[in-house]
Amino acid sequence: MAHINLKGMGVALITPFKTDKSVDYDALARLLEYQIKNGVDYLVVLGTTAETATLTAQEKKDLRGFIAERVNGRVPLVIGIGGNNTMSVIEEIKTTDLSRFSAILSVVPYYNKPSQEGIYQHYSAIASASPLPVILYNVPGRTGVNMTAETTLRLARDHENIIGVKEASGNISQMDEIIKNKKPDFMVISGDDGITFPLLTLGAVGVISVIGNAFPREFSRMVRLALNGDFANALLIHHRFTELFSLLFVDGNPAGVKCLLHEMGYIENELRLPLVPTRITTYEKIRRVLTTI
Repeated sequence: MAHINLKGMGVALITPFKTDKSVDYDALARLLEYQIKNGVDYLVVLGTTAETATLTAQEKKDLRGFIAERVNGRVPLVIGIGGNNTMSVIEEIKTTDLSRFSAILSVVPYYNKPSQEGIYQHYSAIASASPLPVILYNVPGRTGVNMTAETTLRLARDHENIIGVKEASGNISQMDEIIKNKKPDFMVISGDDGITFPLLTLGAVGVISVIGNAFPREFSRMVRLALNGDFANALLIHHRFTELFSLLFVDGNPAGVKCLLHEMGYIENELRLPLVPTRITTYEKIRRVLTTI
């Protein structure tokens, strides 16, 4: 199995909707070109930020095909396939056309609150079934359970095709423990824009970014500077975005970044229930910050 290099900035793509809540493919095409022309290293398709939970099976299939065709190999594509029913995840992996994707990003099972052994067995089953490399995704704020450093390292050690982890636990010491004890080619990827800079200084290889939807050039530059050891200039860019990091998530994701992209003229400010647009107070703050960046 070919090893994929996910160094740099990946973007967790949003799904633009029209005012009638159908998928806005024209806006998506514009957004893809904007990403690729402004330095994104890879794209993550059908992740949390894409509101995948509210998409039908047909919409997911159509989006996979549309994005793969438009990108046409210019950057690697990572596909989100995860869930809290292990057999269903494996079935989806086996029945999905993965020919134009480089890796699978799979979230820790949510709602069920499995034990660490349950998480280990879940990912072991996925790794055994997957024709593509697998990236673990730890986001306890959404799943209700934290995958420990010990479990992450055990999975990396036992399965050659588990190639990295998107870490969004917010626990710097946990991430540092993974970085310190991992095998050399296992990739630790930030799952949180706000702590990407400190994680890069510890040895993370990059980020799967939300803010990168709107600022691919600036944020990918920050990541590259840090990866090249120019922490002083990377920190300057990080500090330009610190207020925006919190504003983008105060009313939930992707409400914040959709508000931002709407203000920039790329998309309609539409989400699917149960998600709703940002409050007007947040919207006004985002507009104000946008004029200063």
